[in-house]
Amino acid sequence: MRTLVISTDAPTVPGPPQGHWTYADWEALPDDGNIYEIIDRVLYMTTAPSSFHQWIQQRLYRYLGIPVEDNCLGFVFTAPIGLLIPGCDPVQPDFVFVRQANAGIIRDRRIRGLPDLIIEILSPNSVVYDTQVKLGAYARAGVPEYAIIDPRARTLDHYRLHSPGRYDGPRSFGETDVVSFDCLPGILLPIADLFAGAPDPTP
Repeated sequence: MRTLVISTDAPTVPGPPQGHWTYADWEALPDDGNIYEIIDRVLYMTTAPSSFHQWIQQRLYRYLGIPVEDNCLGFVFTAPIGLLIPGCDPVQPDFVFVRQANAGIIRDRRIRGLPDLIIEILSPNSVVYDTQVKLGAYARAGVPEYAIIDPRARTLDHYRLHSPGRYDGPRSFGETDVVSFDCLPGILLPIADLFAGAPDPTP
C-alpha cells in the first residue's frame, strides 16, 4: 500500500511504490469513478469534476468536435480516455484531438501516440497539476499544442511546442477573444461561449 502523491487529498491505493507505476498497474485499478493517471511512473488521482467543468467540456465538443467531424478533419475524445505518450502511461485529458492523418494511433481501446491538441480544464484542486506537472509532461512528450482553460478567470492559455521538450510562453485569451489552433485552421472557438448559459458556474 502506498499513499498517492497527487494534486488532491487522496486515499491510500494498493499498488507499487511511487516512481514504479506502469500501464499494467493502471489497467488493474478499480473503476471507482476517480480519474487515475501515471506521469513519469508516478500515480496521480483526481475526483469527478464539477458540473461546470463538464459543461465546458461539452462546449468544447460543440465548437471544436462537431466541426471536426462535419469536415472529416479527424477525431475528438473527451475524458475519460486513456492516452499513452512518452512519460505518460496513461493520462486522461479533458479534450484530445487527433488529425485524420494520425488516426493509426487510435487502436486497442486507447490512443497510443501523440495527439495534435490537448486541452485541460482547471479544477480548484488541479491548478498545479495541470499548469506544471502536465505542462512539463506534455512538452517532454512532444504534444504540439496544449491549452489550459481556467473557469474562474474565464480564460484560455494556448501553448505551442517551441523546441523538443519546451513550450513557448502562453498566448492568453479572455472572454472577448476568439481562438483558433494551428491544427484546426478555420475553426474558431469563442471563449465567452465556453462558459455562457451554464446552470451552475461554480468551478
